[in-house]
Amino acid sequence: MGLTKSDEFTLKDNKIAKYAKALAHPARVAILQLLIKKQACICGDIVDELPLSQSTVSQHLKELKDAGLIKGDIDGAKVCYCIDENEWEQAKNYLNNLFIAYSPKGKCC
Repeated sequence: MGLTKSDEFTLKDNKIAKYAKALAHPARVAILQLLIKKQACICGDIVDELPLSQSTVSQHLKELKDAGLIKGDIDGAKVCYCIDENEWEQAKNYLNNLFIAYSPKGKCC
């Protein structure tokens, strides 16, 4: 398989893009807000809290997990999710640094 265009960018650029993609859907933002609010691992409660089907919630959880923002532990037949503290801190730093790097110096457009 050939190289993708993402290989042309830095690891940091790719991580920022990965986090941005994970945050690019309101359902995923709502899931993250729920996990932040609960401050604990949540299993079936996520479906009860959101106006989405189990399969849709599962797809969004997979995207968040693939981005590293959450982690899941298998508890019997259930998977419980919570914020991945280490990756969350890295995402926060990368995104904060991106936004604070801009300081308006004059008029544009």
